[in-house]
Amino acid sequence: MSNPQNLARRLGTFDAVVIGLGSMIGAGVFAAFTPAAQAAGSGLLIGLAVAAVVAYCNATSSAQLAAAYPTSGGSYIYGRERLGQWPGFLAGWGFVVGKVASSAAMAMTFAAYAAPAGWERPVAIGAVVLLVAVNYRGISRTAAMARIIVLLVLAALALAITAAWVGTTGGPPSISGEGVLSHGWYGIAQSAGLLFFAFAGYARIATLGEEVRDPRRTIPRAILLALAIAAALYAVIAVTLLSILGPDGVASSAAPLAEAVARGSWSWAGPVVRFGAALASLGALLALIAGLGRTSLAMAREGDFPRYFAAIHPRFQVPHRAELALGAAIIVIIAVADLRGAIGFSSFGVLVYYLVANLAALTQPAADRRYPKLLQLLGAAACLLLVATLPLEAVLAGLAMFAVGIIYRLIRQRRTTFRP
Repeated sequence: MSNPQNLARRLGTFDAVVIGLGSMIGAGVFAAFTPAAQAAGSGLLIGLAVAAVVAYCNATSSAQLAAAYPTSGGSYIYGRERLGQWPGFLAGWGFVVGKVASSAAMAMTFAAYAAPAGWERPVAIGAVVLLVAVNYRGISRTAAMARIIVLLVLAALALAITAAWVGTTGGPPSISGEGVLSHGWYGIAQSAGLLFFAFAGYARIATLGEEVRDPRRTIPRAILLALAIAAALYAVIAVTLLSILGPDGVASSAAPLAEAVARGSWSWAGPVVRFGAALASLGALLALIAGLGRTSLAMAREGDFPRYFAAIHPRFQVPHRAELALGAAIIVIIAVADLRGAIGFSSFGVLVYYLVANLAALTQPAADRRYPKLLQLLGAAACLLLVATLPLEAVLAGLAMFAVGIIYRLIRQRRTTFRP
């Protein structure tokens, strides 16, 4: 009989890959190429390759750690086990606070595509309520919905790419424009930083480590499979956009994939891109809520969050209290916040999360090592480099977020120490 304080292992490799893909193929795939092209022009192809290499280094660290620590929490647990309580806390805090804001932004992105004018916030709140309810019913329901969303998004992307190539009239612009190095290496590094976050969702697989069957084999395989599929898809989209629109066209378009479709004779396919973007936002939000619940569960178990949130539903075997609280927090942010400023620190938090994962994997003994230490060193160095390319306001917001977390934990420790 399973321990009622543990989550149920119900996910196989396919479901884990789908949840990872649902996290990565979010609304960003429809919009991330515009700022990347603004930073690097056609050099975004190099930036995409750099981002994929950085993601691979980070993924191997997450996979190696997940095989050794197959439980909920991801880098929060890895940091605690390998580096100490504070590095683990900083990874978990950055993930939870940053991704709560990202979840609100993703819900609003869905509403921007799906809601009538003036109804964006109510529709976004409705989406959060729906997906929290799906997660509440168990990880099997989450995986089933993720399968449907990912398959529909992949179908929409396949149609959009086909329409952009087959339906285009006239010769396409030059893919290179003024040359791949025309914006310099700093521009390429900036594009890599922007595109890296499109890959970051594979960490969601590691946060579900307690719900995966045969986790020592399944999690590493699922992480690398999801990353490989996403990288191949992004490469096809990047080449398509640059070929049809040219670097300047991608940089000047708010919705480059939709514009690439509109350039051709298959104009009827345009609404499919909008439909795909809306669904992709839902898929990313679904996976975010699942990952947030499991990381919060792990932090509550260790006393870094109130232990009230460590409860697991006796029937559905999910961290129901944590998920309900997180859902409420996301709804409050949607209702009252200006999300353009609310998520400035999310990128900073993600990089700290992966930095902790790389440093933790670097300390693992030979018996647990699956990949060479060079990959972890490259991953850690790349995280620091990408932080340096972030806008100053994002760095300052990130530092402020972690300062609040440090103060919160110090107060919590002090209250625990002096409790009679």
